[in-house]
Parts: sequence; structure tokens; C-alpha cells
Amino acid sequence: MGNRKRLILWITALLFAVSGISTALWAQSEMSVPYINIGLKEYLELVLVHNLELAAERYNLSIAEAEVAAARVFPDPTLSFEWGRDGGENSYTTELEQTIELGKRRARIDLARSGQNLAHAQFNDFLRNLLADATIAYLEAMKNRNLYEVTENSYQMLKQLAQADSIRLSLGIIMSIDAMQSKLEAGMLYNELMVLDAEQRNAFANLSNHIGIYHADTLYFPTQEFERVEKVVSFEQLLETALDNRPDLMTARQQVDYSGSALRLIRAERRMDIDLKVGATNSKLNSHYLSPTDAEITAGIAIPLKFSNLNKAEVRIAQYELEQSELNYKSLEIAVKNEVLQAYNRYQAIMKQVKNFDFGLLKQAKAVLEGKTYSYSRGESSLLEVLDAQRTYNEVNSMYYQTMYDYHTALVELERACGAKIPE
Repeated sequence: MGNRKRLILWITALLFAVSGISTALWAQSEMSVPYINIGLKEYLELVLVHNLELAAERYNLSIAEAEVAAARVFPDPTLSFEWGRDGGENSYTTELEQTIELGKRRARIDLARSGQNLAHAQFNDFLRNLLADATIAYLEAMKNRNLYEVTENSYQMLKQLAQADSIRLSLGIIMSIDAMQSKLEAGMLYNELMVLDAEQRNAFANLSNHIGIYHADTLYFPTQEFERVEKVVSFEQLLETALDNRPDLMTARQQVDYSGSALRLIRAERRMDIDLKVGATNSKLNSHYLSPTDAEITAGIAIPLKFSNLNKAEVRIAQYELEQSELNYKSLEIAVKNEVLQAYNRYQAIMKQVKNFDFGLLKQAKAVLEGKTYSYSRGESSLLEVLDAQRTYNEVNSMYYQTMYDYHTALVELERACGAKIPE
């Protein structure tokens, strides 16, 4: 009887070893789609280079720069020719006209420069949100990858138990209900694993969306691991940083400047222009001999009568837009303060969760699961004890990765609210 028991234990151990080898083969067969390993730093660098929306936003900078150059242009002069015939003589008139603007060109340049500063602020704000969203997408992919790996390990363990129970059932060591239970648990966990596999693949595909490079048959695989990085921050310092560095707040400031420049341009355009004219007329071109006295030289000045200035609606509209932009800036400043406060409170709460999380539970849960599995293989514990240990192991790991994901996401949101990286 003792030899038979040792034989059963040897067969069970051999089955576990073979199943362990098949785990890697199974994982490779499931991961049929090629993967490109990528770290967080490399991923963000690709986002900066290849993101299509960011590339489109860069054109706004070029457009604003071109508008500054266009605003520097002076009004073109006008050269006119006239021909007439009086009796037997032809007459020719040549006239050169130039418009002299009074302060309008300078106002146009100032408005274009304000627009350029506004475009830079809007670009920086877009970049701030893009990097934050891309980082969170990477963190999401990391979390889904880890949850998949935990569930995969649990499934392989239950799969091995089910295979071992089939042998033990054939040898009459366990009842059929136990073998059926282990096989059922393995099947249920496999279904859960397939859901997690789809979620992680979607998260990997989302990385390609931010990078702006679509691979129909390839996915980016995040290799970064969650780290316990604690950053001690002061709310007052964070608030000061946000008020000085938030790109959207700078955009609101530049919008005030832009509205002010637009108002000054409208007022400048209400000034009258001066048209200077110089001309020459000659009516004896059929003569064989011409003298300088034959040409008639004319010069003149034209001053428009600006009756349209009596209508000040355009000025009032620009004034209202300036006042509106000032109110928008004050409103956004209050919103930024509240956003920093909320992000700070969330970060502090998540950081307390990280501190209170007993990281020793991870090792303990794994040790208990391995111990219960080994005891079950020797017939010293029940299947229910193994299943309880397995569920505890999954829950502890899921809690850990969710906590780490929440912490790093809260940190990213805090840096987004401040508009700058928080030093360690």
C-alpha cells in the first residue's frame, strides 16, 4: 500500500512538472499576435514624435508665425496709365498713388504677435493633456497585463489540479465529485481569463492609438513595472506652481492680451488713411521734338471723410470681448485652484492606501496557495481549502495592482493639475 501511495505521488508530481512546461507553450499559443516591448519613457517619446493630433496642432504654430510675417506687409502702391485723344493729338497720363496708414500696421503686428503667443499657450495645453492621457493609458495597460498574468497563473494551477484529480479519480483515491469540482473551477477561471485577455489586448491597442502608428498584426507590450514612489508635496507649493505654469491659464491670459490687441487694432483702423498721388500728363507725343515743358506734372493728397466712425458698434463689441476674456480668466483661475485641491486630496488619500497596504500579504498569499496546493497533492488538505487560497491570492494581487494603478494615476492627475512634473 505504501508503494502504491508513493507511485501516485510520483505520478502527480510528474504531471505537475509536465503541466508547468505546457504553461509556457500555452501562453505562447495564446499570444499569437506579435508584441513589441516598450517602456514608459520610450512610449512617451514615440507619442511626441508620431501622434497625429499633435502634428496637426504644430501647424497652428506655423500659421501664427506666418500671420506675424503677413502683418508686417506695407500697403502696395498703385500705378495707373490713361490714354486719351483730343483732335489730332494723343494724350497719356501716368499716376502713382501710395496709401499712408497711421498706426494701423503696428496694431496689426501686435495682434498677430498676441495670436502667436496664444497659439503657443494652446499648444502647450494640448501637449499637457496628451502626455497625461497617454501616461494613464500606459498605466491601464500595465494593470491589465498584471491582472491577466495573475489569473493565468491561477488558471494553470487549477488546470494542473484538474489533470491530477483525473488520475487520482482513476486510481480510486478521490471521489468523482472532487474531480468534477476541480475541472469546473478551472473552466470558470478560463472564461475569466479570456475576458481579461480581451481587455489587455484592447489596452495594448490603445497605446498604438496614442502613438499614431497602427499595426493590424502587432501590439505594443508595456514592460514597465509599478514602483512604490512616494513624493512629499506641499499644497501651497503646488498651487503656486499651477498658477505659474498651467498652460490653459496662460492661454486665458494670452486671450486677454489678444482681445486687448484686437480692440487697439479696431481703434487704429478707425483712423483716416492718407493717399498721396503723383502724376504726369503729356499731350504732344506726335511731335517730332519734345521739351520738358511739354509734360504736365501733378501731385495731390486724398483724405477720406470717416463718417462711418459715428457708428461705434464695432468698438463696443471688441470692448465686450475684452471684458469677457478677463472674466473667463478669473473664472478659470478659481477652477484651477479647485482642481489642484481636488487632485491633491485624491493623491493624499491614495497615498495613505498605499502606505496602509500590507505588501507582505502578497508573499503570504502566494505561500499559502503553494502550501495548500502541495498539501492537496499529498491528500492532506481538501479541494475547498485550495480554492479558497487561490481566490485569496487573486483578490490580494488584484487589490495590489488596482491600488498601485490608482496611486500612479492620481499622481499623473496631480501633475496635470499643476502643469508641471513633481520632483521626488
